[in-house]
Amino acid sequence: MQIQSLAQERVYDAELPAPAEMRLAMGRFATGVTVVTGLDDEGPVGFACQSFASVSLEPPLILFCADHRGRAWPRIRRAGWFSINVLGENQSDLCARFGSSRGAKYDDLDWTVSKWGTPALPGVLMRVHAEVHDVHTAGDHDVVIGRVAELECLDDNRPMVFYRGAFGLDC
Repeated sequence: MQIQSLAQERVYDAELPAPAEMRLAMGRFATGVTVVTGLDDEGPVGFACQSFASVSLEPPLILFCADHRGRAWPRIRRAGWFSINVLGENQSDLCARFGSSRGAKYDDLDWTVSKWGTPALPGVLMRVHAEVHDVHTAGDHDVVIGRVAELECLDDNRPMVFYRGAFGLDC
């Protein structure tokens, strides 16, 4: 019992890392790059996302993290269904399109609607189609748990990787 209270005291007495320090340190962990897409009454919506992982095989669950301040995530949450589009290393155009807060992301893009009612982006390595299963607030983000309905493995090319604030491992 005393060990637990000492650990808690250390956490509360320590100076927490600043956002810039956190970003720099976490940038040393390479991540894949995805685009989370959804469709509601206003039309298609989506955002670039690096926080994506498998959670459980039985039942099949995945997670991604979405910023509370984003415009796309609240619409996707209300729609209840989303697709994770895993980008290949040569899809920097899609990454830039969906990573920006400006511009019409779907203009002049050859996308289709999946049987789950979500936008399916062209040329991606894989798609995960899922229903919003649970959402947990964590600081300035939501941790979204999705129940997987379908997996589409489409291409065996190399994935897009984000490392130390840039794309690719040569940074």
